Amino acid sequence: MNPVHKKFSRRARVATGGAVLAAVALAGFGAVSANASAPATPPAAAAAVAERGTTTSTHLTIDAATKAAQAALDAAEKENQRVTVAVVDRNGNTVVTLRGDGAGPQSYESAERKAFTAVSWNAPTSQLAERLEQAPNLKDIPGTLFLAGGVAVTANNAPIAGIGVAGAPSGALDEKFAQAGANAIAR
Repeated sequence: MNPVHKKFSRRARVATGGAVLAAVALAGFGAVSANASAPATPPAAAAAVAERGTTTSTHLTIDAATKAAQAALDAAEKENQRVTVAVVDRNGNTVVTLRGDGAGPQSYESAERKAFTAVSWNAPTSQLAERLEQAPNLKDIPGTLFLAGGVAVTANNAPIAGIGVAGAPSGALDEKFAQAGANAIAR
């Protein structure tokens, strides 16, 4: 009997042999799979879209969004208000959020939702809150908050961002601070 076989039990030899067979089988399967998945013909070139089938949009840079948020936060701090400021892009995605020292935990989400609401309707949220009298179901739209404190930022009369502020004792103050942020980046 081979001296190597004496050192391993029958169970160990079977397990080792099974592992070797599995490795060989997988290697063969991988080669077959790789060949089976290769395309028979080269892929078609990407289709070019005519220029009239596309649109270009304007977005705030991160620097401009940060400048606006900081200006809004500074305006609030000058009046000893503890707020959170959020800036969202045209699609309602948050670009930057600054939570001021001592701002309440509810202010974070409220600021984002006010900014989203303002950019979605291209109007200050104080005006939108008044529309609830005629259309109370507006408040049911996900992600919106129809309370004063949000303003839209525009370029060429089109909304490109929203600034929302929350945490001051009134929506009028929140909106005043949001407007200070918009003014900081106005041309």
